Order: sequence, then C-alpha cells, then structure tokens
Amino acid sequence: MEYVEAHGARVPAVGLGTWQLTGTECYETVSTALDLGYRHVDTAQLYDNEREVGRAITDSAVDRDDVFLTTKVSPRNAGRNALIDSTGESLDRLGTEYVDLLLLHWPNPLVSVESTMAAVDHLVEQGMVSHAGVSNFPRVLLDRARDAADTPILTNQVQFHPYKPQRGMLSHCQGEGPFLTAYSPLARGTVLDDDTVQRLAGEYDRTPAQIVLRWATQHRDVAVIPKTTDPEHLRQNLALFDFKLTGPEVEELTKPSLLKSGRAMLDGMLGELR
Repeated sequence: MEYVEAHGARVPAVGLGTWQLTGTECYETVSTALDLGYRHVDTAQLYDNEREVGRAITDSAVDRDDVFLTTKVSPRNAGRNALIDSTGESLDRLGTEYVDLLLLHWPNPLVSVESTMAAVDHLVEQGMVSHAGVSNFPRVLLDRARDAADTPILTNQVQFHPYKPQRGMLSHCQGEGPFLTAYSPLARGTVLDDDTVQRLAGEYDRTPAQIVLRWATQHRDVAVIPKTTDPEHLRQNLALFDFKLTGPEVEELTKPSLLKSGRAMLDGMLGELR
C-alpha cells in the first residue's frame, strides 16, 4: 500500500467508498474489505449506513486504531450546534469514540464557513475528531475554510477521474498542503469503456479499473475511494502498486470532458441528496 501524508496524517492511498451501500450488503462489503487489507473506509451521514460500517469495523479482527475512518456531515447540519450534535450521533452509530477525518459533505450557502469550521475545531479539541476536511468545495471556499479553521484542512474530497482531472484544484492542493481524495474515480463506470483504457489494460494485463485507479494514484497527493461490492474487484482495486504507467500514458488517459464528468457529478449529487 502507498500512502498520502499531510498535517501529521498517513492515509492509505486506496480506500473503500460506501455510497449506496446499506444494510447487510454494506456490513458484508466493509467486512470483506477489511479482511482483504483495506484500512481506509469512507462513509457519511447522508449515506444512512454509518451503523453498518461501524459494526463491521467493530466485528473485524482489525484494531480500530489501524483503520482510517472518515465520515461526512450533511450540509443541513453545517451550523455550529447541529454539526456538534450530529457528529456525536454519527459516533454513536459508528460505535467509536472518534473519527479520523470529518468532512463537510457539501457547502451550505446559508451557513458561513467560519461558523462551521469553529464547530469542527471544537470537536477536534474534544478528541471526537482527529482531522478536518471538506468535500465538493471550490477553491475559494476551500481557502476560506483553511483560513477560518485552527485545525489544518487535511483534504478536499472531489470527483476526480480522467474525464475530470481537476488540474487547477490538484495543483492548488499540492501547493497549499491538503491532499485530494477522489470519489467516483471510475466516473461511475463510464471511463472503463474508453478506448485508451481498454488498450492499456490489455498491454499491462490489468483490468480497466486498475488502469484508471493507477492513473489517479500516480498523481502526487491523491487518494482514491472506489466503491464495489464484488470481492474480486475489491482485491483488484488494492493491487495497483506493482506496476506504473508511463508519463505519456498518463497524459493520453487524461481526457477532460464536461459532458461525461457532468453526468457523473449530477448522478452522484442527486443520489447523495435524496
């Protein structure tokens, strides 16, 4: 496993995303992932699966302290009191005294970033949260959050894949300290049929998903959190670090597309906010 490091945190570069996983399927997927060697798990209040994620971690033979656990606060809970109270409720559902990383899931235009980050600072001071971050924040709001918080912003979790390479955001994060966490790194599967991906998968004797995830993790300061329930795919998604794409291949795979990335973003946003 490779790691991304920032502000004293050492985070596995490949984690498990759990969006749309609920009930028994969620519990079994997280359990299998931990058995296979995953040590980075991402959930959220909006996913309605924190209880299953927490139970899988508790029931696992893996020590809680060895799992980098992230949850995300719903934007409707961005106000100080709601953020503090809802995070406590998340910890109860997760069955843990702390989360390694707490993210604000989406910006809330009705609540100031400064108020939100003051609440996060309080949670860090109380030991309920180890690190703070944001998700789906544009650069201007990311900078406001960084300026407002006493706690360093560890990451910005955003859509990141060959059709949406986030060059500006990635460059900004690399220069300022936060790392980038890539959700939907396979563009909800649409990038897997790309001709270049298919060709390189054949040349490297790898799956298309491995090619795309390796593209992402070869960028400096990028972690990925792909989601799958298939045990073999879970295993394959970890097996990325015994091969390396060439620089020209990385560039060839990078194909910004507003149409393709916009569809993946819209599907994800609507699903999370339902």
